[in-house]
Amino acid sequence: MAIIVLDVQDESLVSKIKKACMLLKGVVSVKVQHPKTTDITQTAGYKEAMDDVRNGRVTEYTSLKDFYKEMGL
Repeated sequence: MAIIVLDVQDESLVSKIKKACMLLKGVVSVKVQHPKTTDITQTAGYKEAMDDVRNGRVTEYTSLKDFYKEMGL
């Protein structure tokens, strides 16, 4: 069995393309997948970073030179 993947920009055409594909000889199924949109504010990494900011575990440097000096480089 072969799989064909179509990327469709115009969301309004998806149902029409799906119907057209089902009319093709040999097509047994058509599945539509919508890309997941990830809300970064809900990720563990983001929450941990915000916790670091709230609890003062963030260091700011005025320049890269100052950072290097602090690191002993």
